Formats: sequence, structure tokens, C-alpha cells
Amino acid sequence: MNRQELFNIIQKKKSFLCVGLDTDINKIPKHLLSLEDPIFEFNKQIVDSTHEYTVAYKPNLAFYESLGSKGWDSLEKTVNYIRSTTKDIFIIADAKRGDIGNTSAMYAKTFFDTYDFDAVTLAPYMGLDTVSPFLEYDGKWSIILALTSNKSAADFQYITDDKNNRLFENVLTTAQTWGSDDQLMFVVGATKAEALQGIRNIAPNSFLLVPGVGAQGGSLEEVAKYGMNDHCGLLVNSSRGIIYASSNVDFGKIAGEKAKELKVEMEVYLKKSKLL
Repeated sequence: MNRQELFNIIQKKKSFLCVGLDTDINKIPKHLLSLEDPIFEFNKQIVDSTHEYTVAYKPNLAFYESLGSKGWDSLEKTVNYIRSTTKDIFIIADAKRGDIGNTSAMYAKTFFDTYDFDAVTLAPYMGLDTVSPFLEYDGKWSIILALTSNKSAADFQYITDDKNNRLFENVLTTAQTWGSDDQLMFVVGATKAEALQGIRNIAPNSFLLVPGVGAQGGSLEEVAKYGMNDHCGLLVNSSRGIIYASSNVDFGKIAGEKAKELKVEMEVYLKKSKLL
């Protein structure tokens, strides 16, 4: 899927919502725990109720890896189910991998060949060697961590060089030389919305994956105001605010309602920007 195809889906669904499948066995509704694969059943019901309103899903791999081989089975079934449910979808492996050489090549094979993901999140600390194996796959995306919303992000990301450029700004500038706007996205936390305008000056054409809207307190209005470009350029993620909106039997229905609320708000911003 290239940049224009992703934008076409955004226009078709009138949404730039990404639903994070941070599926915690300790948080899903208790009535699912007696089933053979409660993680998959939870994800299945979330997908059934939200796919109409979202353009992307983002399983956070930590929640699956922690369960061993059963977790990986649940993840594979989830990806396959999403593919069977809707063709108009972008699936992100939130893996935050960051290694070099054959290790990086094997990670790329894992997410793009073994599992049918469209994109994977990557930590760029080790430079181009970390990312280059992923760029060899046509139609696949590398999503580079740039500016995150955690409290200790300032430990490194705001360190300035002798030209007064902050580290996250250098990541944005340098990484864009590694690939095209059809291959690279960047992670920018929604709680850093005030930085989006400056980020857009550095990366005007790139798609940004923006976590932190909803339970983490990020403002969708500010993200849209400062982050949109002529192809929308945003995938705004919400996880807990959607998938854990209810712990009752009707959790899927409630998740769908929460996803629809965000979709309706996103449609307003898309229209304001004359993208619909």
C-alpha cells in the first residue's frame, strides 16, 4: 500500500483512526476467559464493531509475546481475521524493533512475510542499518520513533547539537534520506501536539502515527490543526479509550460507539481541511 492508496482509504472511510489492539489478558472481559483463545475472541469482537470506522489496526506485540506461543497464535489469527473482514485496512506491528544486519533482516521477514503486516514500528538509535532491510519490501512501511509522549522522552530526544537542533529533529531530517514518503512514517505523541507544527516544517509530506489520543489525554483537535497535510498525513491511534471502554458482555458494541465518535470528529477536521 502506498501513500496515495492509504489516503484513498482515509477519504473513503472519512476517518484517520487507528485502533490499538493492546490486548491484555488481565483486562479483557472475564466471560471470555473460559474460551479456547480469549485474546483472539476479544480482538475479533473489537474488529467486528470498529472496522467500519477505522483505517488501521495496531497490535502491540508485547501483549502477545508475553503469552508465549499461544500469544503469537492469537496475533496471527487476529491479522488473518482482519484481512478476511475488510480489504480497506492498514495493519501495523507495534514492535519497536531496533537491530542491525541479519537480525534486522529476520525481523523484516517476520513481519512482512511470515505475518502480513503493512508496517512495523522501529527504533532508529542504530541508524540506517536498522531500517534498510525493511525498505527492501515493496508496499511496506517503516514507522520510525521520532518524538514520544512518555515522561522520560527528554532524557535523549530533546538533547541539542551545536546547531541547536534537537535529537528528534535530526532523526526526522536524517531518516527522510533513507527512503521515500511511500516507505517511511514517524511516530509523534499526541501529547506533544504543540511540536507538530515544527515537525511539519521538517517532514511536510510524511505520514505521522500519533498515539496518545483518548486515555493519555492528547487532543485530536490540536493534532488535526497542526499535523494535517494535503494527504491528511495522520494516523491517530486510540487504544484503551476504545477497546476497554466496557468490560461487560456488550464490550464490542461500546467499542464501536467510541470508535464512531472519533470517526465523526475526524470527518469534521477532514472537511475543514478540504480533504473530502
